[in-house]
Amino acid sequence: MVTNKALSLFENFNQLTPYAVGYDRVFEHLNKYVSNNVTSTGFPPYNISKGGDYTYVIEMALAGFSKKDIEIELTDGTLIVRSIKENEEDNEDTIHRGISYRKFDRKFTLAEDLVVNDASLENGMLRINLERIVPEEKKPRLISIK
Repeated sequence: MVTNKALSLFENFNQLTPYAVGYDRVFEHLNKYVSNNVTSTGFPPYNISKGGDYTYVIEMALAGFSKKDIEIELTDGTLIVRSIKENEEDNEDTIHRGISYRKFDRKFTLAEDLVVNDASLENGMLRINLERIVPEEKKPRLISIK
C-alpha cells in the first residue's frame, strides 16, 4: 500500500534529483501497476517470457474456455484479460464439480513503448504477443553543433 508520505515523495521526485528530467511519469506507471495488482484476481495462472530484445509473450492457462468466453482490452497502458463466461449450472448428472469456469479479471501494466501484436487461444493456452517499438527519436543519434 502506498502511503501519503510515499505519494509526496513520488510527487516531488524532481526536487530530489535536479538532474533527472521527466521521471514523474515513472511514478505514475508504478502507481498504476500497484492499482492493477490490487484489482486483478489470482486466477488464471500465467507466464511472461521474453522472446528476444524486443518481444514478449504472455501465456495464460485457460482450460475449458473458448474464444467467445474471453475478452482482451487495451486501455491507457493497461492490458485487461477477462472472462465473460457464466458458471455452468449443475444438473442431476453432475456428481462432482472440480473444474470451475469462474469469472476472472487479470490486468497487466504495459510500458509506453509496448504494443500488442496479436492473441491466440490453442489447447487451453492463451498467448498474447507483445513488441517493444523503439521510435526513431529514441534511437541513438549524434547531435550536430551549429
